[in-house]
Amino acid sequence: MTPERPSVPEAPAPVCYRHPGRETHVRCTRCDRPICPECMREAAVGHQCVECVAEGRRSVRRPRTVLGAPARAGARPVVTYTLIGLCVLAYLGELATDRVFDELAMIGLYRFDGGATIGVAEGEWYRLLSSMFLHQPPDGGSFWITHILFNMYALWALGPQLEQVLGRGRFLALYLLSGLGGSVLAYLLAPGTPVVGASGAIFGLFGAYFVIARRLGTPPGPIVFLLVLNLVITFSVPGISWQGHVGGLVTGTVLAAAYAYAPARHRQAVQIAATAAVLVLLVVLTAVKTTELV
Repeated sequence: MTPERPSVPEAPAPVCYRHPGRETHVRCTRCDRPICPECMREAAVGHQCVECVAEGRRSVRRPRTVLGAPARAGARPVVTYTLIGLCVLAYLGELATDRVFDELAMIGLYRFDGGATIGVAEGEWYRLLSSMFLHQPPDGGSFWITHILFNMYALWALGPQLEQVLGRGRFLALYLLSGLGGSVLAYLLAPGTPVVGASGAIFGLFGAYFVIARRLGTPPGPIVFLLVLNLVITFSVPGISWQGHVGGLVTGTVLAAAYAYAPARHRQAVQIAATAAVLVLLVVLTAVKTTELV
């Protein structure tokens, strides 16, 4: 008579590590933990759990441009469109009332007949920035409308490309500091002359485009022709603030060079330091000129 074999208890069915009440026979191909259908994520081979998928995403380095900006193929140039919108809104304000021009235009120091004074030297430092969003008003001459049209076209043509390769933060810093550089040079050399326009910032984009084109090995011929043409117009047409144009061009070119040629190992630190250094220099020059005028 054959003795009966002792019965072996069946092993309990595995349960999902995140949902203990759900039985499952599928395991994560990365950590081998049981996962239910809700926790499954398709992988190249089999399925992975939620935590392993998240960890894998963190370990993957996002592609970046040569200048260190996140590579966003097809991304909308949000900063460019926002700057254009602000300039258009400011111009509509100029058309509605003269106070917009009078209170926001860049002027270093102006004395009225009664003895009252206005300007940056009187503490209205915001004029250095607000003026780059204004443009020549209708009573400013026969070419008033071309002022904003040309600047907005140049911003629309150059802005998206520079914003993509620089990244939104660097592009915005370059634009604003170029415009500020133009205002500061106008403040230093012609403090009594009202100055408005995005031209300083636009010339900064011209200089940046040239530097970045050289850095990427792109022929800079077209931008050089456009830059030379605009410089000729700047110095040949009366009523144009050449100080604003040159100040923006120099600032944009210097800052773009720091962005484009920063060493890869310390790229972000060098770019931040360059941005801060340019800002500090412009602030110091403004403070020195203010002390002289006051």
